[in-house]
Amino acid sequence: MNPLLKLDNVSMHFPNKDKEAKNTTIKALSNVSMSLYPGEIMAIVGESGCGKTTLGKVIAGLYQPTGGTYYYKENDVSKLGGKKQKQYRMSVQLVQQDSYAALNPAKTIQQSLAAPIIRHKIAKGKQGIRTKIIELLETVGLKPAEQFLGKFPHQLSGGQRQRVLMARAISLDPEVIVADEPVSMVDVSLRLSILNLMTSLNKKLNIAFIYITHDLATARFIAQNGRLAAMYLGRIVELSSVGEMMDNPQHPYLQALLTAVPIPDPKIAKAKNELPLKGLEVPSLVNPPGGCSFHPRCPYATEYCSEELPPLREVKHGVVACHYAERIPKWHLTASSN
Repeated sequence: MNPLLKLDNVSMHFPNKDKEAKNTTIKALSNVSMSLYPGEIMAIVGESGCGKTTLGKVIAGLYQPTGGTYYYKENDVSKLGGKKQKQYRMSVQLVQQDSYAALNPAKTIQQSLAAPIIRHKIAKGKQGIRTKIIELLETVGLKPAEQFLGKFPHQLSGGQRQRVLMARAISLDPEVIVADEPVSMVDVSLRLSILNLMTSLNKKLNIAFIYITHDLATARFIAQNGRLAAMYLGRIVELSSVGEMMDNPQHPYLQALLTAVPIPDPKIAKAKNELPLKGLEVPSLVNPPGGCSFHPRCPYATEYCSEELPPLREVKHGVVACHYAERIPKWHLTASSN
């Protein structure tokens, strides 16, 4: 199966607006390579500032990479024009984190959903457009749909607004939805319903999802049958199936993330391997460390790690950017925690 989307050594650097650091750049993404296949769910996890949101915006076409090549159905996105560019724009949709900011507060839900339908001629006539909007609202679980048409964003809950964003995204029959922290601003009690909605849309409409989050628990849930990519300082450091990465993480950074996740069962918590980092401070994206960017914090780092950047290479169950992935002690939880 050919990939739907493919990034080949994609970089995204921004000019630094700090007056004290003129003529420097913020290296938000550095040589990121990955592929997404039709109908796949991929979760991207990492600390705040690791570049995962920037990656999502590059994939959605909001940023043009400053380096590397981004392909949509084997076509260079930067060279698309005419019908192919329109197809790409419609096929890759973004669902933002802040649902209130993403909706025009002065427009009703019907008006907000009607805009892309009218623009791309998805339906014709007032009645046809209204019928399509009702169908979309019912698809995302907002029933009876007629009750939501005349409401404004502030009259809806956070979970309802997030469903409206999903409805707007699927209105153009996309092949990919980039969901950037879609549940982080939703009440904890409603998060599962939003995750289940995305899973349902994935199965029912065969929409591929890129789920961006800092929460390993939701990443594991949404991509349980897909893949997970761990990012650190603008680079993917490990990518594999969710099950393999959770059971046998290869990169020390991912091991550190898993170690930091609180476990309610004290017996399991005591059995968990701890990973004492050399430091907690995340290096700057303006002046990242030489070699492996994680080496200042990694307990297994050697002098070689500070000199040589590890490539993203194949290991037993995926790819990892670590010189000593096969030699470092394996992180684990007891089987009862899985």
